[in-house]
Amino acid sequence: MRITRKRPDTRRGPAENFTGEVWLDEIASPQQPFRTRMFSVHFAPGAHTAWHTHPHGQVLHVTEGEGLVQRKGGAVEPIRAGDTVWIEPDEWHWHGAAPRTFMTHLAVVEAAEDGTTACWYEHVDPADYPA
Repeated sequence: MRITRKRPDTRRGPAENFTGEVWLDEIASPQQPFRTRMFSVHFAPGAHTAWHTHPHGQVLHVTEGEGLVQRKGGAVEPIRAGDTVWIEPDEWHWHGAAPRTFMTHLAVVEAAEDGTTACWYEHVDPADYPA
């Protein structure tokens, strides 16, 4: 058994992958053979991811606030504290805060054998993000 007490510093979400103010804390990133990764992601009002996929899918658990999630071709769906969202492997999607409230979620992914946890695509068209 290994217990880790020190977490890496909070880092800002890169502009090529996020719109608005987004902050990431890596909570768990165990060494091989484990490939599970866990992040706490804090979105300012209106901030959200670009379109992306995960090779083995993703689990999001909202810990505070209200947000939005959309799967490619689907409707924008509201999410709020206590909700858990399951994203299928290689499913195009985006997620983030609602327009007027912060939102924090835990994001759990399994890295591919090469270490990839996400494939990033274009930003969500501002006309498609609910105001």
